[in-house]
Amino acid sequence: MDTPLYTRPDPAGTGNTAVSRRDRVHALMREEVLSGRVTPYTRLGEVRLAERFGVSRTPVREALARLHSDGLVERRDNGFYVTVPDLAELRDLYELRVTLELRGIARAVEDRTIRHDPRILNDELERWEKLRADPPAPDPSFVLLDEEFHAALSRASGNAALTASLVSVNQRIRRVRMYDFLTEDRITSTITEHVRIVEHLRADELDSAYRALHEHVGASMAVVLERARRALTRMALHTDRL
Repeated sequence: MDTPLYTRPDPAGTGNTAVSRRDRVHALMREEVLSGRVTPYTRLGEVRLAERFGVSRTPVREALARLHSDGLVERRDNGFYVTVPDLAELRDLYELRVTLELRGIARAVEDRTIRHDPRILNDELERWEKLRADPPAPDPSFVLLDEEFHAALSRASGNAALTASLVSVNQRIRRVRMYDFLTEDRITSTITEHVRIVEHLRADELDSAYRALHEHVGASMAVVLERARRALTRMALHTDRL
Protein backbone atom coordinates (compact mmCIF):
# COMPACT_ATOMS: atom_id res chain seq x y z
CA MET A 1 0.00 0.00 0.00
CA ASP A 2 2.95 2.39 -0.52
CA THR A 3 1.48 4.34 -3.40
CA PRO A 4 3.41 7.61 -4.00
CA LEU A 5 1.57 10.70 -2.94
CA TYR A 6 0.98 13.46 -5.43
CA THR A 7 -0.62 16.87 -5.44
CA ARG A 8 -3.61 17.09 -7.69
CA PRO A 9 -3.81 20.29 -9.77
CA ASP A 10 -6.62 22.71 -9.10
CA PRO A 11 -8.16 23.10 -12.60
CA ALA A 12 -10.58 25.78 -11.49
CA GLY A 13 -7.77 27.88 -10.07
CA THR A 14 -9.62 28.30 -6.81
CA GLY A 15 -6.65 27.48 -4.64
CA ASN A 16 -8.95 25.32 -2.50
CA THR A 17 -6.32 23.02 -1.02
CA ALA A 18 -8.85 21.33 1.27
CA VAL A 19 -10.82 20.10 -1.75
CA SER A 20 -7.63 19.03 -3.53
CA ARG A 21 -6.44 17.13 -0.46
CA ARG A 22 -9.80 15.41 -0.05
CA ASP A 23 -9.94 14.37 -3.71
CA ARG A 24 -6.31 13.22 -3.65
CA VAL A 25 -6.85 10.97 -0.65
CA HIS A 26 -10.04 9.55 -2.14
CA ALA A 27 -8.32 8.85 -5.48
CA LEU A 28 -5.40 7.09 -3.81
CA MET A 29 -7.57 4.98 -1.55
CA ARG A 30 -9.94 4.07 -4.39
CA GLU A 31 -7.08 2.98 -6.63
CA GLU A 32 -5.61 0.79 -3.91
CA VAL A 33 -8.94 -0.87 -3.20
CA LEU A 34 -9.63 -1.54 -6.89
CA SER A 35 -6.10 -2.81 -7.53
CA GLY A 36 -6.42 -5.45 -4.82
CA ARG A 37 -3.49 -4.14 -2.80
CA VAL A 38 -5.77 -3.87 0.24
CA THR A 39 -7.03 -7.25 1.41
CA PRO A 40 -10.52 -7.79 2.81
CA TYR A 41 -8.87 -8.52 6.17
CA THR A 42 -7.14 -5.14 6.46
CA ARG A 43 -8.96 -2.66 8.66
CA LEU A 44 -9.02 0.80 7.07
CA GLY A 45 -8.28 2.78 10.20
CA GLU A 46 -8.63 6.55 10.00
CA VAL A 47 -5.64 7.32 12.21
CA ARG A 48 -3.21 5.05 10.37
CA LEU A 49 -4.36 6.25 6.95
CA ALA A 50 -4.19 9.91 7.99
CA GLU A 51 -0.62 9.44 9.19
CA ARG A 52 0.33 7.61 6.03
CA PHE A 53 -1.10 10.24 3.69
CA GLY A 54 0.10 13.13 5.81
CA VAL A 55 -3.36 14.60 6.31
CA SER A 56 -5.89 15.04 9.08
CA ARG A 57 -8.55 12.42 9.72
CA THR A 58 -11.26 14.54 8.01
CA PRO A 59 -10.31 13.85 4.34
CA VAL A 60 -9.76 10.18 5.21
CA ARG A 61 -13.19 9.99 6.84
CA GLU A 62 -14.77 11.65 3.78
CA ALA A 63 -12.93 9.30 1.41
CA LEU A 64 -14.14 6.26 3.35
CA ALA A 65 -17.71 7.59 3.22
CA ARG A 66 -17.47 7.99 -0.57
CA LEU A 67 -15.99 4.53 -0.99
CA HIS A 68 -18.76 3.13 1.19
CA SER A 69 -21.36 4.91 -0.95
CA ASP A 70 -19.78 3.36 -4.06
CA GLY A 71 -20.00 -0.10 -2.49
CA LEU A 72 -16.22 -0.55 -2.45
CA VAL A 73 -15.87 -0.73 1.33
CA GLU A 74 -18.22 -1.93 4.02
CA ARG A 75 -18.61 -1.10 7.69
CA ARG A 76 -18.13 -3.92 10.17
CA ASP A 77 -18.17 -3.86 13.97
CA ASN A 78 -14.76 -2.24 14.38
CA GLY A 79 -14.37 -0.16 11.22
CA PHE A 80 -14.23 -0.18 7.43
CA TYR A 81 -12.98 -3.06 5.28
CA VAL A 82 -12.83 -3.75 1.55
CA THR A 83 -16.11 -5.21 0.34
CA VAL A 84 -16.04 -8.79 -0.84
CA PRO A 85 -18.93 -9.25 -3.31
CA ASP A 86 -21.08 -12.31 -2.80
CA LEU A 87 -21.68 -14.71 -5.66
CA ALA A 88 -25.13 -13.33 -6.48
CA GLU A 89 -23.83 -9.77 -6.79
CA LEU A 90 -20.83 -10.90 -8.77
CA ARG A 91 -23.04 -12.89 -11.14
CA ASP A 92 -25.16 -9.80 -11.79
CA LEU A 93 -22.10 -7.67 -12.49
CA TYR A 94 -20.60 -10.30 -14.79
CA GLU A 95 -23.91 -10.52 -16.67
CA LEU A 96 -23.98 -6.74 -17.05
CA ARG A 97 -20.40 -6.80 -18.31
CA VAL A 98 -21.31 -9.34 -21.01
CA THR A 99 -24.28 -7.21 -22.10
CA LEU A 100 -22.16 -4.05 -22.36
CA GLU A 101 -19.34 -5.82 -24.19
CA LEU A 102 -21.60 -7.30 -26.85
CA ARG A 103 -23.60 -4.12 -27.37
CA GLY A 104 -20.59 -2.40 -28.94
CA ILE A 105 -20.64 -4.85 -31.84
CA ALA A 106 -24.41 -5.36 -31.88
CA ARG A 107 -25.03 -1.68 -32.61
CA ALA A 108 -22.76 -1.95 -35.67
CA VAL A 109 -24.62 -5.05 -36.81
CA GLU A 110 -27.93 -3.21 -36.51
CA ASP A 111 -26.70 -0.03 -38.20
CA ARG A 112 -24.22 -0.62 -41.00
CA THR A 113 -23.29 3.06 -41.06
CA ILE A 114 -21.52 2.49 -37.74
CA ARG A 115 -17.94 1.41 -38.26
CA HIS A 116 -15.34 0.57 -35.66
CA ASP A 117 -12.47 3.05 -35.56
CA PRO A 118 -9.70 1.42 -37.65
CA ARG A 119 -6.96 3.33 -35.83
CA ILE A 120 -7.97 1.87 -32.48
CA LEU A 121 -8.32 -1.61 -33.95
CA ASN A 122 -4.89 -1.42 -35.62
CA ASP A 123 -3.26 -0.24 -32.39
CA GLU A 124 -4.86 -3.05 -30.40
CA LEU A 125 -3.95 -5.69 -32.97
CA GLU A 126 -0.33 -4.56 -32.95
CA ARG A 127 -0.18 -4.57 -29.17
CA TRP A 128 -1.72 -8.00 -28.72
CA GLU A 129 0.29 -9.59 -31.52
CA LYS A 130 3.41 -8.46 -29.66
CA LEU A 131 2.06 -10.03 -26.49
CA ARG A 132 1.30 -13.24 -28.37
CA ALA A 133 4.90 -13.36 -29.58
CA ASP A 134 6.21 -12.79 -26.06
CA PRO A 135 3.50 -13.63 -23.49
CA PRO A 136 3.92 -12.19 -19.99
CA ALA A 137 4.15 -14.45 -16.98
CA PRO A 138 0.88 -15.18 -15.19
CA ASP A 139 0.12 -12.34 -12.80
CA PRO A 140 -3.04 -10.77 -11.33
CA SER A 141 -2.03 -7.40 -12.81
CA PHE A 142 -2.72 -8.81 -16.28
CA VAL A 143 -6.35 -7.89 -15.59
CA LEU A 144 -5.42 -4.25 -16.25
CA LEU A 145 -4.22 -5.09 -19.77
CA ASP A 146 -7.40 -7.08 -20.32
CA GLU A 147 -9.56 -4.17 -19.16
CA GLU A 148 -7.69 -1.78 -21.46
CA PHE A 149 -8.39 -4.04 -24.42
CA HIS A 150 -12.11 -4.26 -23.76
CA ALA A 151 -12.38 -0.52 -23.13
CA ALA A 152 -10.57 0.16 -26.41
CA LEU A 153 -12.85 -2.27 -28.26
CA SER A 154 -15.91 -0.51 -26.86
CA ARG A 155 -14.46 2.92 -27.58
CA ALA A 156 -13.85 1.89 -31.19
CA SER A 157 -17.59 1.28 -31.58
CA GLY A 158 -18.22 4.99 -31.03
CA ASN A 159 -20.50 5.13 -27.98
CA ALA A 160 -18.67 6.92 -25.16
CA ALA A 161 -21.46 6.32 -22.62
CA LEU A 162 -21.34 2.59 -23.31
CA THR A 163 -17.59 2.58 -22.77
CA ALA A 164 -17.86 4.54 -19.52
CA SER A 165 -20.39 2.04 -18.17
CA LEU A 166 -18.18 -0.89 -19.15
CA VAL A 167 -15.14 0.66 -17.49
CA SER A 168 -17.14 1.21 -14.30
CA VAL A 169 -18.36 -2.39 -14.17
CA ASN A 170 -14.89 -3.77 -14.87
CA GLN A 171 -13.48 -1.70 -12.03
CA ARG A 172 -16.05 -3.12 -9.64
CA ILE A 173 -15.22 -6.74 -10.48
CA ARG A 174 -11.48 -6.21 -10.90
CA ARG A 175 -10.66 -7.30 -7.35
CA VAL A 176 -12.10 -10.71 -8.17
CA ARG A 177 -11.27 -11.01 -11.88
CA MET A 178 -7.57 -10.39 -11.24
CA TYR A 179 -7.36 -13.90 -9.78
CA ASP A 180 -8.49 -15.34 -13.09
CA PHE A 181 -5.04 -14.73 -14.59
CA LEU A 182 -2.85 -16.98 -12.48
CA THR A 183 -2.10 -19.67 -15.06
CA GLU A 184 -0.11 -19.65 -18.28
CA ASP A 185 -2.90 -21.18 -20.35
CA ARG A 186 -5.34 -18.46 -19.23
CA ILE A 187 -2.91 -15.76 -20.33
CA THR A 188 -2.21 -17.31 -23.73
CA SER A 189 -5.86 -18.08 -24.47
CA THR A 190 -6.88 -14.53 -23.58
CA ILE A 191 -4.24 -13.06 -25.89
CA THR A 192 -5.21 -15.39 -28.75
CA GLU A 193 -8.90 -14.58 -28.37
CA HIS A 194 -8.24 -10.83 -28.30
CA VAL A 195 -6.30 -11.06 -31.56
CA ARG A 196 -9.05 -13.11 -33.20
CA ILE A 197 -11.78 -10.65 -32.20
CA VAL A 198 -9.88 -7.67 -33.60
CA GLU A 199 -9.05 -9.51 -36.83
CA HIS A 200 -12.75 -10.19 -37.40
CA LEU A 201 -13.61 -6.54 -36.78
CA ARG A 202 -10.88 -5.26 -39.10
CA ALA A 203 -12.22 -7.56 -41.81
CA ASP A 204 -15.75 -6.21 -41.15
CA GLU A 205 -16.84 -9.74 -40.16
CA LEU A 206 -19.25 -8.47 -37.53
CA ASP A 207 -21.20 -11.69 -36.97
CA SER A 208 -17.97 -13.63 -36.45
CA ALA A 209 -16.61 -10.90 -34.19
CA TYR A 210 -19.80 -10.96 -32.12
CA ARG A 211 -19.64 -14.74 -31.70
CA ALA A 212 -15.93 -14.63 -30.82
CA LEU A 213 -16.48 -11.91 -28.24
CA HIS A 214 -19.50 -13.69 -26.81
CA GLU A 215 -17.49 -16.87 -26.36
CA HIS A 216 -14.63 -14.86 -24.88
CA VAL A 217 -16.62 -13.06 -22.16
CA GLY A 218 -19.14 -15.84 -21.49
CA ALA A 219 -21.32 -17.65 -23.99
CA SER A 220 -23.89 -18.57 -21.35
CA MET A 221 -24.85 -17.64 -17.81
CA ALA A 222 -23.51 -21.00 -16.69
CA VAL A 223 -20.08 -20.00 -18.00
CA VAL A 224 -20.33 -16.55 -16.41
CA LEU A 225 -21.36 -18.04 -13.07
CA GLU A 226 -18.58 -20.61 -13.12
CA ARG A 227 -15.97 -17.94 -13.85
CA ALA A 228 -17.30 -15.83 -11.01
CA ARG A 229 -17.26 -18.78 -8.62
CA ARG A 230 -13.74 -19.80 -9.66
CA ALA A 231 -12.44 -16.26 -9.33
CA LEU A 232 -13.92 -15.91 -5.84
CA THR A 233 -12.26 -19.15 -4.80
CA ARG A 234 -8.88 -18.01 -6.09
CA MET A 235 -9.33 -14.66 -4.39
CA ALA A 236 -9.89 -16.40 -1.06
CA LEU A 237 -6.79 -18.55 -1.58
CA HIS A 238 -4.46 -15.72 -2.60
CA THR A 239 -5.70 -12.59 -0.89
CA ASP A 240 -3.51 -13.10 2.18
CA ARG A 241 -0.43 -12.99 -0.05
CA LEU A 242 -1.00 -9.45 -1.28
